[in-house]
Amino acid sequence: MITLEARRGQADDADRWTAVGLSRTGLARFVREAQRAVGLAGAVDVLLAGDATLRRLNRQFRGKDKPTDVLSFPVTEMLTEEHAGDLAISLETATRQAREHGHALRDEVRVLLLHGLLHLSGMDHETDRGEMAARESELRARFRLPSGLIARVEDKSFHGSSDRGQRERLDGSRAGARKTSAKKRVKR
Repeated sequence: MITLEARRGQADDADRWTAVGLSRTGLARFVREAQRAVGLAGAVDVLLAGDATLRRLNRQFRGKDKPTDVLSFPVTEMLTEEHAGDLAISLETATRQAREHGHALRDEVRVLLLHGLLHLSGMDHETDRGEMAARESELRARFRLPSGLIARVEDKSFHGSSDRGQRERLDGSRAGARKTSAKKRVKR
């Protein structure tokens, strides 16, 4: 299920989707196709929210008091057949990143969904030897998506960046720190 967080003054669900220019049906179809490609069984719930919500979740589950683009909440192995986990995406951050990289918000949300699904499947680019980056690149090509999160971080690291804040925002919460709660682990 994909939930779009309501903004003040937006009562009708259809109005919210129209206002952000996204299709619930299209994103749900993408999640199903990407899940199959990743090999991830079980339901995935997605929350599309704002920076304030992602900041709160990031603070609560990871101890980082800043907004981020995507958070992944895998479930325990006992539940994976039924529910693979949850994803939370900041539409505000996704909008900025889409603008920075010259593509549509829809494509940026799909990049973030794919990255989160790979984390839900157990992959972790901070601890593997490039397997997640390679898989993300392969799936981005398959789904005709623009550059992914790992590629952006690697490109910035390789070429350097005069904007330290932007680099930190793009790779900061992927720096290997994960916070474990009694219920769920969360990955960015």
